[in-house]
Amino acid sequence: VPSSRKSKPVRQTEQEVYVPAPQGLLLDLDGTVYAGRALVPGAAAAVTALREAGFPFLFTTNTSRKSRADVVTSLTDMGLTASPEEILTAPVAAAAWLEAQGIRRVQLLVSDSTHADFTGLDLTEEHPEAVLVGDLGAGFTFERLNSAFRSLRSGARLVAIHRNRFWIPEAGPTLDAGPFVAALEYASGATATLIGKPSLEFFAMAARRLDVPTDLLAVVGDDLESDVRGGRAAGLVTVQVRTGKFDAEATRRAPPEQRPHHVVDSLADVPSLVII
Repeated sequence: VPSSRKSKPVRQTEQEVYVPAPQGLLLDLDGTVYAGRALVPGAAAAVTALREAGFPFLFTTNTSRKSRADVVTSLTDMGLTASPEEILTAPVAAAAWLEAQGIRRVQLLVSDSTHADFTGLDLTEEHPEAVLVGDLGAGFTFERLNSAFRSLRSGARLVAIHRNRFWIPEAGPTLDAGPFVAALEYASGATATLIGKPSLEFFAMAARRLDVPTDLLAVVGDDLESDVRGGRAAGLVTVQVRTGKFDAEATRRAPPEQRPHHVVDSLADVPSLVII
């Protein structure tokens, strides 16, 4: 990728703010690449254009209902080929972080599918060193939450794969992991360590995998909090798409320093922003 890519002016409020032209992309999945069980129109062509231009990118997602292998399968079923190396999920990031911290005994509150991403750890409910919370959906039973609460009371660390408040499946807006993380914090007095978006660690891990400095990365997503605010806090260029959970009024009300640098209709418009 050429290192002499030119900065582009981005208008925010009454001023033009110049941001570096990205040298790599982090593409959110749910609401950005696909919505429900179908690709966003133009998404496959956009990814093809990035690949043909040799433009570095990763698919990044906070999903904890699927293992990375299952994410690959889901994308393939929708008509988009991807390799595991092109995908950084919050559970994969969490597993790497736990190992780096020397934490081996972990109590998981994630779907059974996602257990495949934690094969290097000792998964247990007996005296865990950490409780890792993702999205269990209807699996967030009293028994499981109470078991996690007792582990935290006994000294286990609370680690959150993400803190998303809700997501939007085909059935409509649905509680995500964030409310349950908050409940465990409130009950136990612990403060969760966040690993997925919008944590700085997640974006730094993605930058290392692409070998691109964070200030030369752009995050593309629909979520104002996880993608835009998180990306800006980490020093990334931010591109918000008008798909998924995009809320025009929320974006308009956000302080200038928390608004996206670019707003585009969909992922289909992204290659024209970064490929010169």
